[in-house]
Amino acid sequence: MDGRERRRRGVRLTAAALIALLGLAACGGGDSGGSKDSAASAPEAASADRDRAGGAAEQPGGKAEQGAGAGAPDLRVDQRSIIYTGTMRVEVDDVDAAARSAIATVTAAGGFVGGDQRRSADADARAELELRVPAAKFYEVVDELAKLGRQQRREIHTEDVTEQVVDLDARITTQRARVESARRLLARATSISDLVSLENELSRREADLASLEAKKERLTDLASLSTITVSLVGPDASTADEETEVGFLVGLKGGWKVFLASMTILLTVLGAVLPWLVALGVPLAVLLVALRRRRRRAGPPPVRPVGPGASLPPTAPPPVPAARSEP
Repeated sequence: MDGRERRRRGVRLTAAALIALLGLAACGGGDSGGSKDSAASAPEAASADRDRAGGAAEQPGGKAEQGAGAGAPDLRVDQRSIIYTGTMRVEVDDVDAAARSAIATVTAAGGFVGGDQRRSADADARAELELRVPAAKFYEVVDELAKLGRQQRREIHTEDVTEQVVDLDARITTQRARVESARRLLARATSISDLVSLENELSRREADLASLEAKKERLTDLASLSTITVSLVGPDASTADEETEVGFLVGLKGGWKVFLASMTILLTVLGAVLPWLVALGVPLAVLLVALRRRRRRAGPPPVRPVGPGASLPPTAPPPVPAARSEP
């Protein structure tokens, strides 16, 4: 029994050792095979990723276009596309002279005048100027304009459109490739139906490309040339805006203006209708007066006389009273 048990234990230990060796060999073979498979499939995965990226780039609204702006590198401040917009209100002694000085300042900075509205009045002279200046000289021009008189208000707004510009660049590049692809397909068309279909597709793609290019040009123009709206007012002008004024006198002033405007409209309508009233009312009044006089001259209608032999209409006999019975 002791010998048998020893042999059994030896067999068990040998079997356990073999199993452990086989397990280690299998793990080593699996790791090497996995690494080989990973190394072999890496180019295929990279190629598949490139194919998916290319397919997304060919679509106008694909994810590649949507992520173009998000994946753009962080540009420096001097390389970003920023739209500057400013509004100013400056009180000056001479509105026309200050307007000429403002235009000269903007022209010297390389800009131009986009709009010029002036109201000359002794008590309330005013000039509204829309000035376009290069973005690099925006603050310099604003400071120069503030020196024309006594600055009452200044508001400056900025909008960073760098991501929009980068996104539009990516979409324009993709759309141009799609247009060229449609043109190549159109050159190889063999049937009338294919020719018509490809021409329509090419027209649609070219229209989308033109729309994207127009948006890009608009953003580029706004970023390269900033807009400054300057209000030059005389010394007698009110410092408060009319939209923010409240109170009894302001309401009375507004009501009086509305009353005058209503009377002006009423008189205008009356002046337009008066010639028609004269042309039609005078003859009608003369006709009515003539008819009334004719009726008065004609007198009342004649009464028909009743003679002795004239027959009278029959009359009903008087009622007979009923006899009273005596008791």
